[in-house]
Amino acid sequence: MKHSDGWLELRHSQARGTSRLYRQTWLPDDDPRAVIVLAHGLGEHSGRYSDFARHCTDRGLAVCALDHHGHGKSEGLAGHVERFSVYLDGVRELLARVRDEHPGRPLFMLGHSMGGLIAAAFMRESQSAFRGCILSGPALMSDAAPHPIVLWVNRLISSLAPTVPMTGLDPAGLSRDPEVVRAYVSDRLVHHGKMSSRLIAELMLAMRVTLAAGSEIEVPLLIMHGEADVLTSPSGSREFYTHAASADKTLKLYPDLYHEIFNEPEKDKVLTDMTDWLEARL
Repeated sequence: MKHSDGWLELRHSQARGTSRLYRQTWLPDDDPRAVIVLAHGLGEHSGRYSDFARHCTDRGLAVCALDHHGHGKSEGLAGHVERFSVYLDGVRELLARVRDEHPGRPLFMLGHSMGGLIAAAFMRESQSAFRGCILSGPALMSDAAPHPIVLWVNRLISSLAPTVPMTGLDPAGLSRDPEVVRAYVSDRLVHHGKMSSRLIAELMLAMRVTLAAGSEIEVPLLIMHGEADVLTSPSGSREFYTHAASADKTLKLYPDLYHEIFNEPEKDKVLTDMTDWLEARL
């Protein structure tokens, strides 16, 4: 496996100024047969996907990822975003670079958690660029969503004091493997603080809009979700699957698995399910 990294510089469509986004690429030893454009989850960073990338490169697949604005090594205020579209701006720029660097190669989009929400939203504008889309535990619905009154108060706060920290993630819900949780907690590139009122408001709005627009998705679609996931709801995956217009769509639910299905004790089976699905569309 070969590895390279670098930076993307972009001006955001709905946020002030520019930012530099860290990106990295994992390549097989030979020319890749296809390229996966990867969007990571809330608060984490692309470096947590090196094992995922090794599984893919061993099968001749390249993986290209970035740290979202305000995440990992990228610029931006951690735990905050002005507009959800800022994340889409980053993926759009990464896609442009990938197409330049790997012309003619089949492309697949993969998003985990908030990255699954980003990927699903991005498909509405760019699905023609991809051979397929894979969503892992996508943040399309939350069983732990606050009461509507609390959400209304948060929207008010987000308009008056958008950077006020509101709530964080419980790492215990990530994986049943304690080593995964320990590594996450000790990772200095992970944001362990609270998320801002604006970020929460933007995510809730993006969830509603993206879930309602599922019928616009026609690209081959694989949705994967742990049924014991308490951070994002399997119900959101079921609903998105039901409404997606894709003639080729698959929903795989894994009993007892937590949120990070690629980091669970059963990860080898999950990863093989994912690459088998991808292989069949090559």
